[in-house]
Amino acid sequence: MNSLHGRSIVLGISGGIAAYKAVELCRQLVDAGAHVAPIMTEDAHRFIGPVTVSALASEPVHTSLWDDASPIPHTRLGQNADVIVVAPATARVIAAYAMGLSHDLLSATLIATRAPVVLCPAMHTEMWEHPAVEDNIALLRSRGVIIVEPQSGRLAGGDIGTGRLADTATIVEAVTTALNGSVKDLVGTSVLVTAGGTREPIDAVRVIANRSSGKQGYAIAEQAHKRGATVTIVSTVDRQTLAGITVVPVETAQQMLDAVSCHAPSSDVVVMTAAVADFRPVQAIAGKIKKDEGIPQIILEPTVDILGFLGTRKPAGQILVGFAAETSNLVDNARGKLKRKNLDLIVANDVSADQVGFGHDTNEVTILLASGEALEVPLADKHTIATAVLDSVSRVRMAHRPQ
Repeated sequence: MNSLHGRSIVLGISGGIAAYKAVELCRQLVDAGAHVAPIMTEDAHRFIGPVTVSALASEPVHTSLWDDASPIPHTRLGQNADVIVVAPATARVIAAYAMGLSHDLLSATLIATRAPVVLCPAMHTEMWEHPAVEDNIALLRSRGVIIVEPQSGRLAGGDIGTGRLADTATIVEAVTTALNGSVKDLVGTSVLVTAGGTREPIDAVRVIANRSSGKQGYAIAEQAHKRGATVTIVSTVDRQTLAGITVVPVETAQQMLDAVSCHAPSSDVVVMTAAVADFRPVQAIAGKIKKDEGIPQIILEPTVDILGFLGTRKPAGQILVGFAAETSNLVDNARGKLKRKNLDLIVANDVSADQVGFGHDTNEVTILLASGEALEVPLADKHTIATAVLDSVSRVRMAHRPQ
């Protein structure tokens, strides 16, 4: 919080029910010593009064592009800001920013700045999961915008789901990180990440698969890229990611092994987030199995243990990170895997827990180091989890360096 002292922060408040939470955010930023210049959209006035925000902020609320005292308020606010944070950021504001529209003071200020921008979306679950919103968020992320993902919980109207504005502490932490600049501890480092769940063909149309969405792997790849690493991601899922990240598409465990075998030897850090199938059919049928042919017998054989394979061939100095998706005995099972596969650290999560693991935007993990240390990371968005994982990777790298 001390790093906020004397910093100029533009706080954008748009028209969502979560606008009331911006009042507390404004107070905390001011209490930390920041100069807070608030902008409220016209719709935000329907949820909170400008007098309240003006009383708590460092200057009166700005609402209009047309200000007699300052003919170009968006330019002044954008140029003077050390950071701009929008909380809540509605789907409309996100879309306008992504498209470069400047129809009001907030959208114009976002375009008229070179300061880091922190967007804190808040909306109903159906809106947050709409493909248009997902595409806009991905586009803004690719441009370097910091997204503080919404949390799960009670929404307007009594609904329960993902879309609730992140808590104030999380937003303040994101603003602090933006002001301090991204950590660049991975400059000159090559990082290989695997993501998604492999698909093993049964016949021409059916596969053995799992529920992995690849979200955690992509979050780690993107955070590593932001920290200065050269990043390659071997993935079974097609997701938009940051420019500069090399994506190697694969589908089966064998294809992933082939790709990893090519890239791992020259990588400083390997993070195996992918959920690799443990078994595959001995023989995949060329055509489609028909129902009228009776119930087929599918004989399985084990796939190659890619993580174990990497552990036995780990070059000196390479950091190898594994993931353990468990449903019971989380820490004990993960510690056993850490030792058996010659890992430097392992990230364990209980995928049977609510909002954890496969398919969710959030995760809750325990990071276990070969040194015996353990770090519990409570439920958070997957980019926050990625940051914690990479922080641990950096610690291990520092410990491995010759004194």
